[in-house]
Amino acid sequence: MPETATQNWTKISHLKEHIGDEVTLKGWLYNKRSKGKIAFLQVRDGSGLVQAVAVKSELPEASWEAAESLTQESSCIVKGLVRADERAPSGVELTVTSVEAVDIPKEEYPISLKEHGTDFLMSHRHLWIRSRRPQAILKIRSTIEAAMHEFFEKREFLRFDTPILTPAAAEGTTTLFETDYFGDSAYLAQTGQLYLEAGAMAFGNVYCFGPTFRAEKSKTRRHLMEFWMVEAEMAYYDLWQSIQLQEDFVKHVVSRVLEKNREDLAVLERDISVLEKTVAEGFPRITYDEAVERLRAAGSDIQWGEDFGGDDEDILANQFETPFFVTHYPTEIKAFYMQPDPNRPEVVLCADMLAPEGYGEIIGGSQRIEDYDLFVERMKQHDLAPEAYDWYLDLRKFGSVPHSGFGLGIERAIRWICKLDHIRETIPFPRLLTRIYP
Repeated sequence: MPETATQNWTKISHLKEHIGDEVTLKGWLYNKRSKGKIAFLQVRDGSGLVQAVAVKSELPEASWEAAESLTQESSCIVKGLVRADERAPSGVELTVTSVEAVDIPKEEYPISLKEHGTDFLMSHRHLWIRSRRPQAILKIRSTIEAAMHEFFEKREFLRFDTPILTPAAAEGTTTLFETDYFGDSAYLAQTGQLYLEAGAMAFGNVYCFGPTFRAEKSKTRRHLMEFWMVEAEMAYYDLWQSIQLQEDFVKHVVSRVLEKNREDLAVLERDISVLEKTVAEGFPRITYDEAVERLRAAGSDIQWGEDFGGDDEDILANQFETPFFVTHYPTEIKAFYMQPDPNRPEVVLCADMLAPEGYGEIIGGSQRIEDYDLFVERMKQHDLAPEAYDWYLDLRKFGSVPHSGFGLGIERAIRWICKLDHIRETIPFPRLLTRIYP
């Protein structure tokens, strides 16, 4: 990285570009080993980890004393010569010429390199994110988010930001976080979809990205109270065009992770063959009817008309090696805004994308109802007050068109891509049923 007026040091991730040069690193001590008059300093700066070798006889006394004083997570400035070392995980090592201690912790760092329990680590999440595993996951998260924006920009979608405070529900009234809005009730958004549909009628193809909230009293490995979604709405798209867009979208995101995060996937010991297959192959598509047949053949007692539970999704996922779609769910178990199949009104034109390896649904989408009268009828069936949705009904009064959309839960996608046991690792500070600290 070239030195500039604002940053006169080098990132560890760029050290390979500076073989034979003297560089300055600004970071923190990850670990230290000392052998008499030699100290092996593992320095991290957020972009990577490198071993810096400090030899007492080759350093000014003040630098050696500074190196000796460093404890785990001390902040420090280290200068040294970069040399290639194939044995080193980073491919380089630093021969130290100077060490400066910026801040030495006043007490022992709580998260040592030994094993800690999950509850302890979650209570110290603000410090745990400095460790290699959470850093690898959060770097992959960053790549995924950048890839999402890249995909939609290339497809000429407009980013359309939707509100977090809303006056009405979109996905059902039983999972709303309610708050006071100057004497009126307001709710934390479950989705940006309704507002996004307004954007689609104005701009054609739009997407939004932001936090969403579900007050689900769930302790499963798949649920968070606060999570992030990317949602898209497309004017004049039918269900099948939306499904193809979703497949292209996931392939693009996964390809970017494979391109940019190989080292992070290795830290997680992730078998990347499934990810490579995801990019290379088409995603299978089965109907809800076929899914029920498959489940019953596998021993499930599910009846037609019931929604899938986690075990059902796992059974289906074990039958596929890539993400796959389940389409045409029963009307009664899906949201009020989904378009019934004109040839079979007991099912709707919808699709869920399920991840392989037992990671469940990562995308939900549908063709939306475009007819005003049908929409009002469906609202009545779901006991929704029309006055709360007057603005939304206007979208069916003034230039309504067939349109479709979908939403991808970022954390669920990360959990599958990284093959994580629990969703709490996918976000910097998870909000769970029993945890809102830190």
